Amino acid sequence: MKWGMDIEGKLPIALEGKVFMLVLTDYFPKWIEAEVFAQGKCAEELPFVLWADRTTSKVATCQTPYSLVFGTEAVIPTEVVIPTARYLLQDQQNNNRILAEDLDTIDGLRDLAKIRIAALQQRITKAYNRNIRVRRFQTGDLVLRKTFQNNNDLSAEKFAPK
Repeated sequence: MKWGMDIEGKLPIALEGKVFMLVLTDYFPKWIEAEVFAQGKCAEELPFVLWADRTTSKVATCQTPYSLVFGTEAVIPTEVVIPTARYLLQDQQNNNRILAEDLDTIDGLRDLAKIRIAALQQRITKAYNRNIRVRRFQTGDLVLRKTFQNNNDLSAEKFAPK
């Protein structure tokens, strides 16, 4: 389990003068938690932004963060306002059965996501390594080196020998 933490700010001032946002990300399911501090309009919109992110399928896992955490897909608020077939055809008993099945298969879903992430990382590494050129240096070769201003040797230039 690996989490990342970031503080975003200074944002436009909103209600209660909140202008900073603390964002935590769980790197495996890409689950995001966020809280605003001393802010406003951003505080009003934050739950909707988080919901949109949690119910959007990610390229690396081909799953939504919501499904990786809870084992089932979420019903988005739009489906409740404008009912879809998926929403209308569900009853409480059938829904409970499907949820129980999803909880039984969540480990397999997470394992598939891990395999997809590993495969994506391998493809990225392969593409990156394709453009790498190996360079061999011999004694006496001139190389570009970093010179520091606090260097005592005034004759030391960037092509000076070591």
